[in-house]
Amino acid sequence: MHIVAALFVENFAMRQVEGPSTRIDLTGVYFSQVAPQPVPCTMSPHLMVLIYCPQGEEGSGVLQVVFHDVADTPETTPPLAQNVSPFQVEPGKFTYRLVRAELPIERYGQIIAHCRIGQGAWMAVPFTVLPPVAS
Repeated sequence: MHIVAALFVENFAMRQVEGPSTRIDLTGVYFSQVAPQPVPCTMSPHLMVLIYCPQGEEGSGVLQVVFHDVADTPETTPPLAQNVSPFQVEPGKFTYRLVRAELPIERYGQIIAHCRIGQGAWMAVPFTVLPPVAS
């Protein structure tokens, strides 16, 4: 199995079309967000991870997502948040997982969501926290 894509999204919808074939409508894909207030604060981005299982593979797996501040050393600093999610997918098909993390934000800058299936390779997805906009 492997990760096809991992994106921060505001919303998504699934729909059937001819075939039958499934469509995923993604809206509000983003890689940065304005903090809701000055730091420290908490943010809860929604990360959608699309997973594909080739024919002939088992179809059960575990998705792991670990969020780290890029200023931290991952080997010595605990993650901001982490999520482990088992899943089942029919071989030859796709599935998705929606990961919503509660991230304690201490400074503005970049956070990386590291995603992997089982003990596979990590995929890095950047998320930048921006200061609030002055009104």
